[in-house]
Amino acid sequence: MRRHVLWSTVAAVAAMTVLGTTAANAEGRGDIRVTKGVTNNGKNVIVGVSKTVTFPIKVTVKDNSGVKGLHDLYAGNATSTAGAPTETVAESCKKLSATTSECTATVRLVPAYFPDYNSERNANDAAGGWCGYGNVAANDGDYWIFDCVAPFNLKRAATLTTAATSPSPLSGGKQVKVTGTLSRADWEALKYRAYGGQSVQLQFRKAGTNAYKTVKTVRTNSSGRLSATVTASGSGSWRWFYPGTSTTAQVASAGDTVTLGPATMRAPYTMHAATRG
Repeated sequence: MRRHVLWSTVAAVAAMTVLGTTAANAEGRGDIRVTKGVTNNGKNVIVGVSKTVTFPIKVTVKDNSGVKGLHDLYAGNATSTAGAPTETVAESCKKLSATTSECTATVRLVPAYFPDYNSERNANDAAGGWCGYGNVAANDGDYWIFDCVAPFNLKRAATLTTAATSPSPLSGGKQVKVTGTLSRADWEALKYRAYGGQSVQLQFRKAGTNAYKTVKTVRTNSSGRLSATVTASGSGSWRWFYPGTSTTAQVASAGDTVTLGPATMRAPYTMHAATRG
């Protein structure tokens, strides 16, 4: 199987040539159709700043003569002209019945290629809604060119830290201060940058239980920092949870355990009169 490298200009020209310059529409000949599609097993594709990401695009294809094969299935941006350095590295089809096959394309994305990929757009603009594009052929010569199947979100990875300060026994042993920092991948600079102005949930999991519960919501400052002081009901773990957006992945920090002990009473201070010599 030949490798198919997808640069934004190539994808745009191909889309105009195959699908027309007006709004893209699937077209073909005969009864062959793509009846189902899913990308990355139904999960978002999350990309950071260094690790290569590989994900599958699967389509179910049906024709009364049987499916001959898959041709040039690739990932393309459905919401913006900004592209991403995706590369289809493998294509294959598995026969499910005499008329139906499941075809899979394996797509690879290398973050290191982002900065030079979009010459006129910020690389971060590539985050958002994406689809699978390509064409399939049947044994009787039928073919089907499809413009948007297996939709998915391409998202910028995020990181989140947590630090919980154990309360002082002298203060009654209930006040806990929890801090943290939210950052997200900058594909243009290939580093994580502070993500300000975001609502993040402070969550608590009581010792001996499995589920975290939201205690309050805090907004990150311009440096991506979070801080909250809360009254603890008992020992347990504290963490921050960011639900994400259509372009940024959700993330939960590791929990920081705080153990509450009994309050310590201050010893009374007695002033003694000076003794004359």
